[in-house]
Order: sequence, then C-alpha cells, then structure tokens
Amino acid sequence: MGIETPPTGRPRAFDEETVLDRATEVFWRHGYEGTSLSALTSAMGINRPSLYATFGNKEQLFQRAFARYHENQLAKARRVLDQPTAHAAIAAFLRASADGLTADDHPSGCLSIQGGLACSPENSRISEILAAGRAATESALEERLSLAEQEGDLPDGMDARALARFVMALSEGHAVHAAAGASREDLHASIDIALRVLAPRS
Repeated sequence: MGIETPPTGRPRAFDEETVLDRATEVFWRHGYEGTSLSALTSAMGINRPSLYATFGNKEQLFQRAFARYHENQLAKARRVLDQPTAHAAIAAFLRASADGLTADDHPSGCLSIQGGLACSPENSRISEILAAGRAATESALEERLSLAEQEGDLPDGMDARALARFVMALSEGHAVHAAAGASREDLHASIDIALRVLAPRS
C-alpha cells in the first residue's frame, strides 16, 4: 500500500503583483487618507480577509505599494541620469519625469506627491515614507551632479546639492500641475526655460 501524498494548500486565486498595482492606482488617485478599504478591495478584486492575510493592514499595503512604485521610479531616474554631461542628465531627467507625469496608463501626477503630502497626525508615518522616497531620488540627482562638479562640468560657483534641489523642486511642481490637468506640452515648455537658464556658457 503506497503512502498518500498530503493535499497541497489551495493556490491563491489572484496574482499579488497585479492586485498590488491596482491598489497603487487607488492610492495614487485618492491619496492615503482618501482611500477606503472598500475602494481598495473593489479595485483589487479581493475580499478584506484576503487583503489582510496577504498584505496586512491598510498602512502595510500602502508601504508595499509605494515601495514597488518607488523602486521602479528610482531605477528609471538612475537610467536617464546616465548622460555624458550634467546638462544632458538634467534635461533627460526632467523630460522623462514630465512624460511619466502625463502618461495615459496611470493617474496624472506622482504617487509620492498625491499619496499623502499632508496627513493627519495618526498617519504621519505615511508622509515620512513619501518624503524619504523623494529624498532618495534627490540623492540620485545630487550624486550625478556632484560627479559633474568634480569634473568641472558645472558652471562656476554652482553647488551640486542646491542644483539637485532645484531640479527636484521643478519636477515636484510639475507633478502638482499635471495632477491639476497641465498637459505634457505645458510641462516641456517650462523645462525649456529651465534648460536655457542652466545652459553651459560658451
């Protein structure tokens, strides 16, 4: 008489990455505090017990959604910053950002801005997570511009850290305007002005 193989656990009826992407879009559209569990479960196509069992509570779900989003955004930023000059790196970063902020396959703007720029005290952790994400992107900018500074590829007297903050502030401002309906052309027009200001002097 053979030994019976124990029954395996029932496989999940959903793909975690797919439902996590759906949750990300809900948080992106409505912000952390404006997102209800009902909206999440409806968009994700799962019930609350499955949400809790797989992702934990709402804050833990947001942390996972934002971590996935931020890793992708930071990887894109590092790729576009890999340009031969500081000016080209800034141009590539700002233009890729503008294109992303106005893409048709997700809500306009940026999750790190709309997700919870202002949160009530009990959700201050969310604001901290988002701020840390923006700071990491700014650090990637500063790292690239510091290299340019060492190579003499920045205008005399230009501080790499201050320049990184300026570029990041422009990109974040664009996120606000994109969420309010600004077009891709609108954003690129302001980038044109910034690039003229930052153009290397002959």
